[in-house]
Amino acid sequence: MASVHDLIDEAAKIYKVLSNSNRIEILYFLRHQDQELAVSTIVDCLPMSQPVVSKQLGILYRYQLVGRRREGTKVYYFLDDPHVVEMVDDMLNHVKHEIKGEPHPRNLYIN
Repeated sequence: MASVHDLIDEAAKIYKVLSNSNRIEILYFLRHQDQELAVSTIVDCLPMSQPVVSKQLGILYRYQLVGRRREGTKVYYFLDDPHVVEMVDDMLNHVKHEIKGEPHPRNLYIN
């Protein structure tokens, strides 16, 4: 069984992967789709070139933040882990509060 230290090290690696705005944008985009998408569709919908999208998807896949399926020469990507969706949504909600200067919903230390 992994120690807490090992879990924290792995979490830090994932946060490092998520430190790239292109990868967050891809995750956010996939979050709002109702089906898996071909790389070409992602490229058509985001302001990134095909090599950039492919590289970022490869990194996201390597860290199990997206899944993929190959059909002939096309590769389809999708979010298949609800934890990834929650992380992206929670971080964007945090940022919305920060930008608006609003307090966060609750203080964790006050009951």
